[in-house]
Amino acid sequence: MGKEECKTMLDALNKVTACYRHLVIALGSTSDSQNLREELKRTRKKAQELAVANRTKLTALLKDKTISKEDRSEYERLWVLFSSSMELLEVDMKRSLELGQNFPLKVPTRHLIQTGMTGSTTTVAARAISVQNIKYEADSNIDTVDLGDLQAEISQVSQMMEEMEMKVQVAPWAVEAKQEAGAELKSSMSVGNSSVGVISICEEEPKEHETITFIIFT
Repeated sequence: MGKEECKTMLDALNKVTACYRHLVIALGSTSDSQNLREELKRTRKKAQELAVANRTKLTALLKDKTISKEDRSEYERLWVLFSSSMELLEVDMKRSLELGQNFPLKVPTRHLIQTGMTGSTTTVAARAISVQNIKYEADSNIDTVDLGDLQAEISQVSQMMEEMEMKVQVAPWAVEAKQEAGAELKSSMSVGNSSVGVISICEEEPKEHETITFIIFT
């Protein structure tokens, strides 16, 4: 049960961080809006909650001296995957901060950038964090207030990663992979496979007035 629970929790974290990356792409584009900024905030909060849950569970298991060698190897592998997901989250949070600073909401349309993505992204975020019919209240200071919060959260994530390295010392190069190189790419090319994180988030059919570019992150 421990391994399955860890895998489920890690899968949830990966899906939400993938969704966050998908939303960050729209910052400063013609799709940028109050709703997008709120979705970004909500999604990164969910990612951080899942990160804390994953860290707590895996740390406890890896510190357990009674687990078998086989189980320890599996938990170490999950720990490396978790650490990689955290690194990606930190990178995307920093990118979000930079883009948010460079592209305030109240700017002329001509200063926005084209990303190949237009329309609402509400369905993407809502599906990733299992929330429907999200309603946002207007906040005229979202640029300054949220960017300040984001900066503080980036520091918290960085601190969490440092603490992780001190509490659990797992060398990534010593962890044995369970799949052959490129297995993830092969599985993602399969039309019938809906377990890949980003695809399962972005499969929802857009509305008529929306055009969304789907991107697979590896």
